Amino acid sequence: MSRGQILGRPDDLPSWFEPLLTRAGDCRTEDFTTLREPTGGGGRSSAVLVLLGEGERGGGGGGEPDLLVLQRAATMRNHAGQPAFPGGATDPEDADATVTALREADEEVGLDRSSAEVLALLPDLWIPVSRFVVTPVLAWWRRPHPVLPRQPEEVAHVARLPISELADPENRIRVRHPSGWIGPAFQVRGMLVWGFTAGVISVLLDMAGWSRPWEPGRIVELPDAAAPVPAARGGAPDEVVP
Repeated sequence: MSRGQILGRPDDLPSWFEPLLTRAGDCRTEDFTTLREPTGGGGRSSAVLVLLGEGERGGGGGGEPDLLVLQRAATMRNHAGQPAFPGGATDPEDADATVTALREADEEVGLDRSSAEVLALLPDLWIPVSRFVVTPVLAWWRRPHPVLPRQPEEVAHVARLPISELADPENRIRVRHPSGWIGPAFQVRGMLVWGFTAGVISVLLDMAGWSRPWEPGRIVELPDAAAPVPAARGGAPDEVVP
């Protein structure tokens, strides 16, 4: 079982980042999933960047937290058209999960690595279908800047999704995969966020105290074209987590 780890707590951290950061240091793998890496390991190391920034409110006054996501290109063999966190497999030269997550975000959407401050590592999550061990890296986007797809063959769109819209009960649904799996999802700004990414977001909303009561009985069938085959209760980094 893996646990979260706080790496830093800057003095000028926005107040909205608490209690999420404190909870990140106490969370465990089982808070996100029931799946465990098999004894003896063997999983492929990877990381995703969970990047929270502060966007401007309408009219330019004040700010509110938002979350950076990308949408995979519709032509990709795997995860076609699916929203995801920036991230991917660990390269041999990557020193740790932080390096992997920031490198991938740079390569995929042009993130200036110095603009993001890593605050915590969330527990490792085991993805049986791809044999990935994924480390979500929680970071504060201290100096947000424009981002856009740098690899059009892999990334079609980049978006900053306001936390207020992710937490809005009207935007929360559950989706049913053709296999019968049912999991949390979000319909925000024309994007259907589901699978692994939606599972992590759902837990983080609860941890931060941002969740609002919503009706989990609303289930939408996931189109076959958007549905990579998941494991029984898990998937690849952009797929399914229970």
